[in-house]
Amino acid sequence: MLDGLTEADVCIGDRFDLGTAQVELSQARQPCWKLNLRFDLPDMARQVQDSGRTGWYLRVLVPGRVAAGDRMVLTARPNPGWDLARVQHLLYRDATDRAALAEFARLAGLSNSWQVLARRRLDSGAVEDWTPRLSG
Repeated sequence: MLDGLTEADVCIGDRFDLGTAQVELSQARQPCWKLNLRFDLPDMARQVQDSGRTGWYLRVLVPGRVAAGDRMVLTARPNPGWDLARVQHLLYRDATDRAALAEFARLAGLSNSWQVLARRRLDSGAVEDWTPRLSG
C-alpha cells in the first residue's frame, strides 16, 4: 500500500516487494496538458507541477502477482539523498545547478529519459521549453 507516502518519502532507485513482484522507482511523473483537458482548467498541469505532488513511475524488475491491499515493502534504497522532492526542486526550480545535474544523471535506477534530460541541460546550460508539455 502507498498510504501516506509522498515525494519526500521515496527516492530514485528505491526497490520494493509488491505482492510477488519486485519494482523500482525510476522517475517522478511530469504533468502534461492532458490534465488541463481532464479538469477543464487551462493551467492544471502547471498547478500540479508547482505543487510537487506529481506521483511517480515504477519499473517492474521481477514480474509477479499484485492484488488490492498488497503492501509495498522497501527492500533497497541506493540513492537516499535523492528523494523525489529534491528531484523536483532540481528539475523545476534550480534547473541549471550543474553539480546536482551531474550527480543526478549518474543515479542508479534513474530512467534513461531523465539521464538524457540531465545531460542535455549540462551540455546546453539551458532548460527545455515546457510549453508543449504543459499547454499542448
